[in-house]
Amino acid sequence: MTVGFVSPPPAGTPSHAGRVLEPAEWAAAGIPLLRSPRELVAGLHTRHRPGPATSVVAVLGPDERIIASASFSRANSTPDGWECRNVLLSQMRRIVPHDLRRRRPSRTAVLLCCREDDPGWSDEDGAWMWGLRDACILHGLRCGAYITVTRTGWQVLGEDRGGRRPYVGGPAVWDTRPESGDRDDGTPEESGPQGSGPGRRTPGRSGARWGTAAR
Repeated sequence: MTVGFVSPPPAGTPSHAGRVLEPAEWAAAGIPLLRSPRELVAGLHTRHRPGPATSVVAVLGPDERIIASASFSRANSTPDGWECRNVLLSQMRRIVPHDLRRRRPSRTAVLLCCREDDPGWSDEDGAWMWGLRDACILHGLRCGAYITVTRTGWQVLGEDRGGRRPYVGGPAVWDTRPESGDRDDGTPEESGPQGSGPGRRTPGRSGARWGTAAR
């Protein structure tokens, strides 16, 4: 399901710089870890073929199967977290009913954002993270992973897990066998005797692990 363009805020709209999550805040938020992020990213990329400035929000079941997903285009300007929340909440309402009557969330929402710039964290990422967390609360969902896809590959921000494919501008379907230097779960191989490479996990990182299987 693909819907419209997110327009920039009108002139004179006040800035809300506080509606941004810093990397440390996101890492401390208890976001559940994806058991197989490679499969999830590949499934969403194949379904939606997102290009630059396009995002995909997906709702996962308890077994981490993709229940529903929607793609939408983003404006070029850096959004405010409140705007991101409203956009994501609107998409969630289109594709799945809320779970507000449940004592605990049984489904998880994840967000994949495609862009052409640097794969590292940016203020825009912080705004979308804030928006995803808030939209999940308002829709009765569990806040899940935030994933970026750039020309160099994909990355689960806050977890240091990623891979070279799929990437922005790349093919929708690719070989599911692990690439050289990548594990089956999408975690780059650690380099050096003490695992000091970019794929090393942060000590003490906790969270539930779920399975992934795109329909």
